[in-house]
Amino acid sequence: MAEILFFHLQSRPLEQVLPTIVERALSRGQKVVVELSSQERLSAVDDHLWTYSDESFLPHVTAMEADAAQNPVVLTTQSHNPNGAQIRICAEGVRIPDAMADYERVVLIFDGDDPDALTAAREDWKKAKALSLAASYWQQDETGRWEKKA
Repeated sequence: MAEILFFHLQSRPLEQVLPTIVERALSRGQKVVVELSSQERLSAVDDHLWTYSDESFLPHVTAMEADAAQNPVVLTTQSHNPNGAQIRICAEGVRIPDAMADYERVVLIFDGDDPDALTAAREDWKKAKALSLAASYWQQDETGRWEKKA
C-alpha cells in the first residue's frame, strides 16, 4: 500500500516546490505522474518545468503525447497512470486516488491559503487514516523548509 505525504504550501507556490519533489523521485530511479486539476494549470506547469532554473530542467511529457508510457515524468489531468509511475503527485485541488495500491508513494500538495483545499486535504487525511495507510503531514516554515507535523 502507498505511503501518503501531505504537503501544506504556505510560503512558496507549487511551481517552486514541485521541481524538487520530482527531482528527488527521479534520483531514486522512480517514475512520476503529476495530476493537475485543469488543462490550463497543466500547460503552465509544463512550461515551468522546462524553464524553472538556469542550470537545469526536468524532462517530461504530457499524457497526450504518444510516448508518455516511456517517459519517467508525465503530467496529466486524469486519474490514470500512463507511465506506470511509482509516485503520484496530486496538486491544484486533485484528491488522493482510489487506486492507492498502484503507487509506492502519493504526494498531495495543497494551498494553505485556500479554505476549500484545506477542507479537501482534511477529508483525504481522514480517508487515509480510515484505510490504515501510512500518512505524514508536512508544513512549510517561513523560509520554505518542510517540517514534519504529523
